[in-house]
Amino acid sequence: MIEIERKFLVNSNDFKEHATHNERIVQGFLNTDPDRTVRVRIKGDSGFLTVKGKSNKEGTTRFEWENKITVTEAEQLLILCEKGIIDKTRFLVPVGNHLYEVDEFYGDNLGLTIAEIELSAENERFIKPDWLGDEVTGDIKYYNSQLGKKPFKTW
Repeated sequence: MIEIERKFLVNSNDFKEHATHNERIVQGFLNTDPDRTVRVRIKGDSGFLTVKGKSNKEGTTRFEWENKITVTEAEQLLILCEKGIIDKTRFLVPVGNHLYEVDEFYGDNLGLTIAEIELSAENERFIKPDWLGDEVTGDIKYYNSQLGKKPFKTW
Protein backbone atom coordinates (compact mmCIF):
# COMPACT_ATOMS: atom_id res chain seq x y z
CA MET A 1 0.00 0.00 0.00
CA ILE A 2 3.02 2.26 -0.25
CA GLU A 3 3.46 3.86 -3.66
CA ILE A 4 6.90 4.92 -4.91
CA GLU A 5 6.81 6.91 -8.12
CA ARG A 6 8.61 9.60 -10.07
CA LYS A 7 7.02 12.13 -12.45
CA PHE A 8 8.40 13.77 -15.56
CA LEU A 9 7.21 16.19 -18.18
CA VAL A 10 7.04 14.74 -21.69
CA ASN A 11 8.78 16.68 -24.46
CA SER A 12 7.43 14.92 -27.58
CA ASN A 13 4.75 12.52 -28.80
CA ASP A 14 7.34 9.83 -29.61
CA PHE A 15 6.08 7.77 -26.66
CA LYS A 16 2.90 6.99 -28.64
CA GLU A 17 4.88 4.83 -31.08
CA HIS A 18 5.79 2.50 -28.20
CA ALA A 19 2.49 2.53 -26.28
CA THR A 20 0.92 -0.89 -25.88
CA HIS A 21 -2.46 0.39 -24.63
CA ASN A 22 -4.33 3.62 -23.99
CA GLU A 23 -7.50 4.40 -22.10
CA ARG A 24 -9.58 7.50 -21.33
CA ILE A 25 -9.77 8.50 -17.66
CA VAL A 26 -12.16 10.94 -16.01
CA GLN A 27 -11.54 11.71 -12.36
CA GLY A 28 -12.42 14.10 -9.61
CA PHE A 29 -11.49 14.66 -5.99
CA LEU A 30 -13.75 14.50 -2.97
CA ASN A 31 -10.89 15.86 -0.85
CA THR A 32 -7.66 17.58 -1.93
CA ASP A 33 -6.07 18.19 1.47
CA PRO A 34 -2.29 17.61 1.00
CA ASP A 35 -2.30 15.23 3.99
CA ARG A 36 -4.95 13.02 2.35
CA THR A 37 -6.64 13.07 -1.02
CA VAL A 38 -9.72 11.09 -1.99
CA ARG A 39 -10.10 10.46 -5.70
CA VAL A 40 -12.99 9.10 -7.77
CA ARG A 41 -12.04 7.71 -11.17
CA ILE A 42 -13.73 6.18 -14.19
CA LYS A 43 -11.24 4.26 -16.29
CA GLY A 44 -12.72 2.37 -19.20
CA ASP A 45 -15.65 0.34 -17.88
CA SER A 46 -14.55 0.44 -14.23
CA GLY A 47 -14.84 2.86 -11.35
CA PHE A 48 -12.33 3.35 -8.55
CA LEU A 49 -12.17 5.10 -5.19
CA THR A 50 -8.63 5.94 -4.07
CA VAL A 51 -7.21 7.44 -0.89
CA LYS A 52 -3.66 8.80 -0.92
CA GLY A 53 -1.67 9.97 2.08
CA LYS A 54 0.87 12.77 2.39
CA SER A 55 3.99 12.44 0.26
CA ASN A 56 7.42 12.19 1.83
CA LYS A 57 9.81 15.17 1.61
CA GLU A 58 11.06 14.19 -1.85
CA GLY A 59 7.53 13.59 -3.17
CA THR A 60 8.37 10.02 -4.24
CA THR A 61 6.58 7.91 -1.62
CA ARG A 62 3.13 7.92 -0.05
CA PHE A 63 0.37 5.66 1.19
CA GLU A 64 -2.19 4.62 -1.43
CA TRP A 65 -5.38 2.57 -1.03
CA GLU A 66 -7.65 1.83 -3.97
CA ASN A 67 -10.91 -0.08 -4.28
CA LYS A 68 -12.93 -0.90 -7.37
CA ILE A 69 -16.50 0.47 -7.49
CA THR A 70 -19.14 0.42 -10.21
CA VAL A 71 -19.19 3.07 -12.93
CA THR A 72 -22.63 4.12 -11.69
CA GLU A 73 -21.24 4.67 -8.18
CA ALA A 74 -18.29 6.61 -9.61
CA GLU A 75 -20.60 8.80 -11.72
CA GLN A 76 -22.69 9.60 -8.63
CA LEU A 77 -19.57 10.43 -6.60
CA LEU A 78 -18.15 12.63 -9.38
CA ILE A 79 -21.16 14.93 -8.90
CA LEU A 80 -20.00 15.51 -5.30
CA CYS A 81 -16.37 16.24 -6.24
CA GLU A 82 -14.59 19.52 -5.83
CA LYS A 83 -14.40 21.86 -8.84
CA GLY A 84 -12.10 20.77 -11.66
CA ILE A 85 -12.76 17.34 -13.14
CA ILE A 86 -9.67 15.89 -14.84
CA ASP A 87 -10.02 14.41 -18.33
CA LYS A 88 -7.05 12.60 -19.87
CA THR A 89 -5.87 9.64 -21.90
CA ARG A 90 -3.36 7.30 -20.25
CA PHE A 91 -0.84 5.52 -22.45
CA LEU A 92 1.06 2.49 -21.15
CA VAL A 93 4.63 2.53 -22.45
CA PRO A 94 7.05 -0.28 -21.54
CA VAL A 95 10.68 0.82 -21.32
CA GLY A 96 13.24 -1.74 -20.20
CA ASN A 97 11.91 -3.52 -17.11
CA HIS A 98 9.47 -0.73 -16.24
CA LEU A 99 6.15 0.63 -17.40
CA TYR A 100 5.61 4.36 -17.86
CA GLU A 101 2.08 5.69 -17.52
CA VAL A 102 1.90 8.74 -19.76
CA ASP A 103 -1.08 11.05 -19.26
CA GLU A 104 -2.15 13.41 -22.04
CA PHE A 105 -4.54 15.97 -20.56
CA TYR A 106 -7.56 17.71 -22.10
CA GLY A 107 -9.86 20.60 -21.24
CA ASP A 108 -8.25 23.24 -19.04
CA ASN A 109 -5.06 21.14 -18.88
CA LEU A 110 -4.70 20.75 -22.66
CA GLY A 111 -1.04 20.84 -23.67
CA LEU A 112 0.21 19.12 -20.53
CA THR A 113 1.63 15.60 -20.79
CA ILE A 114 3.14 13.88 -17.75
CA ALA A 115 4.87 10.50 -17.45
CA GLU A 116 4.94 8.53 -14.18
CA ILE A 117 6.98 5.47 -13.33
CA GLU A 118 6.34 3.28 -10.29
CA LEU A 119 9.39 1.85 -8.59
CA SER A 120 10.00 -0.80 -5.95
CA ALA A 121 12.60 1.38 -4.15
CA GLU A 122 13.35 5.10 -4.17
CA ASN A 123 16.87 4.54 -5.48
CA GLU A 124 15.88 1.98 -8.14
CA ARG A 125 17.55 2.54 -11.51
CA PHE A 126 15.43 2.94 -14.63
CA ILE A 127 15.84 3.93 -18.27
CA LYS A 128 14.93 7.48 -19.23
CA PRO A 129 13.77 7.54 -22.87
CA ASP A 130 14.46 10.57 -25.11
CA TRP A 131 10.84 11.74 -24.92
CA LEU A 132 11.16 12.23 -21.15
CA GLY A 133 11.64 15.85 -20.10
CA ASP A 134 12.29 17.57 -16.79
CA GLU A 135 11.52 15.73 -13.56
CA VAL A 136 8.62 17.23 -11.59
CA THR A 137 8.43 14.66 -8.78
CA GLY A 138 7.24 16.39 -5.62
CA ASP A 139 6.14 19.58 -7.39
CA ILE A 140 2.58 19.86 -6.08
CA LYS A 141 1.29 21.88 -9.06
CA TYR A 142 1.64 18.72 -11.19
CA TYR A 143 -0.49 16.59 -8.85
CA ASN A 144 -3.84 15.75 -10.46
CA SER A 145 -5.54 16.97 -7.27
CA GLN A 146 -4.10 20.44 -7.93
CA LEU A 147 -4.60 20.48 -11.71
CA GLY A 148 -8.35 20.68 -11.10
CA LYS A 149 -7.92 23.75 -8.89
CA LYS A 150 -5.19 25.50 -10.87
CA PRO A 151 -5.25 24.09 -14.40
CA PHE A 152 -2.30 24.24 -16.78
CA LYS A 153 -3.94 26.93 -18.97
CA THR A 154 -3.78 29.41 -16.04
CA TRP A 155 -0.01 29.12 -15.43
